[in-house]
Amino acid sequence: MPGLDKYEYHKLLNRAVEALPKEIIVRERFQMPKGVLFHEGNTTILKNMAEIASKLNRDADQIFTYLLKELGTAGEIEGERAVFQGKIPINRIQERIEKYVKRYVLCRECGRPDTKLIKKNRTLMLKCEACGAIHPVAGKIKRD
Repeated sequence: MPGLDKYEYHKLLNRAVEALPKEIIVRERFQMPKGVLFHEGNTTILKNMAEIASKLNRDADQIFTYLLKELGTAGEIEGERAVFQGKIPINRIQERIEKYVKRYVLCRECGRPDTKLIKKNRTLMLKCEACGAIHPVAGKIKRD
């Protein structure tokens, strides 16, 4: 058939790969952010709150509000760090950070962190920039 060669698989595949944004093609592994935590008197301090928010591409206030609710405590953000009232076990805070990442950052389809939060009809949705999937945040989370 004439003109069939322009639809060859490899040509189409190469054209599709060239059309992808460069940051999607780069295959660097996502590292779960680790909190730098310590106790100061009767408070627990997350020293690298701003760094974690930057790595996750999320607002520090949103992450902090989530952590306060999950930990059942009060606190405040002081510059680049978060201060929680009470001596909270360090592993408990790290578990909550990981839970936040699974729920609000990682795509449920492809597992990549290239997502953003959007509102659609008063529902908070997680939109993946890598694969295009859109899921409600309150939806079920795949268990490992």
